[in-house]
Amino acid sequence: MDSTLEPLARSLRQAPVVDRDGYEYFVHGVTDGIPPVEPAVLSAVADGISERVDLEAVDKIVAPEAMGIHHGTALSIATDVPLVVVRKRSYGFPEEVAVHQETSYGESELYLNGVDAGDRVLLVDDVLSSGGTIEAVCDALEAVEAELVDIVVVLRRVDVDHADVSRDVTSLLDVRVRDGKVEILE
Repeated sequence: MDSTLEPLARSLRQAPVVDRDGYEYFVHGVTDGIPPVEPAVLSAVADGISERVDLEAVDKIVAPEAMGIHHGTALSIATDVPLVVVRKRSYGFPEEVAVHQETSYGESELYLNGVDAGDRVLLVDDVLSSGGTIEAVCDALEAVEAELVDIVVVLRRVDVDHADVSRDVTSLLDVRVRDGKVEILE
């Protein structure tokens, strides 16, 4: 494993796992904001993404509400690339694009504002489980004719079906839940 990501890996090994209607869900600052996310973890995430993506080719970072926001923010501060938040609430702007998201544990509407045709964007999110959020945001980006440079998630769950994802996704760490604990795959 990349030593840059050690603060993230160390914190994940201590994450509790809860049952959400038969879905083993780990609770971690990266994915839930509980417990608090340590600055070293956010720095590790920003550094890990910076090492994997050509940010010179990116005009805007796009992060879905809510748990993509802190990763997009940390990366934006580290790189001076502007951040666009895909919101769960409509503002009714004329150029707003609404898309429906379905995840392993719920569904809702998402609303994209602030991305224009031709913008080169990096999509950043916390975790890839079903892929519903990523597909919904990508649909919105396609609708405005933005250029998707890359998709990066902090964590990829390898123990769930990513049936909803039809695109390449880069992850900082691949994880699974086994016997009530988070395991990091090397």
